Amino acid sequence: MLELDIEERVSEAAAAEAVVKYVSARIQEGLLRPGDRLPSERELAVRIGVSRPSVRSGLRTLAATGIVQTRHGSGTYITEGPPALDGKPLRALAALHRLSPEQMFEARCVLEVGAAGLAAERASSEHMTAMADEVSGMFSAVDDPQSFLTHDIRFHRAVAVATGNPILSSLVDMVSGLFFERNRVPQRTPEQLRHMAMIHRNIYQAVRARDPERARSEMSSHLPRPRAAAADMRRG
Repeated sequence: MLELDIEERVSEAAAAEAVVKYVSARIQEGLLRPGDRLPSERELAVRIGVSRPSVRSGLRTLAATGIVQTRHGSGTYITEGPPALDGKPLRALAALHRLSPEQMFEARCVLEVGAAGLAAERASSEHMTAMADEVSGMFSAVDDPQSFLTHDIRFHRAVAVATGNPILSSLVDMVSGLFFERNRVPQRTPEQLRHMAMIHRNIYQAVRARDPERARSEMSSHLPRPRAAAADMRRG
């Protein structure tokens, strides 16, 4: 009986993997593109020759890796926009290998300072507008720390997206996201938040001026030194 259960589980896992391979192959062949709607579960089950529960299992795997997304009442679609990397594996690796907060902040600094320089070279008018909107939002939210943090996160994402490099954008989003999670509500006064908003405005102005060196310098000055930031993180 135990051997039969194991065989059934292996068979179910193989069927779910067949769904993953089916969708992945059509993406690689160019038959499925970002935003495309997948066939229904019933149709996929018939095409691939597996059960509907196996289809659902395979789609969950694809959703976990950011390849597809399910829209309630509409269906399952190939994900649009830049790739979204899940930060959970990074958190697990940090715990497993005892990565220090200093190392994590150092990685963030390298990524974001470099991204600021590339953004100054490549940002489109739409990217500039996105950054400007978040800076304005920060100034408007100096009395609302949680809202301020939201605009802060979006600003850094906008800078990363402006690099035009989806891999770099996803890495910045994943790594910086770990630190924003640890500091959901900044313990800052309105005056301190206003000062932070001015710093972000300086970064935006450097990007708008198409000055990569200045953009990198402004971002480097904005990000706390790894050791000091790590100390703040431990206190938080």
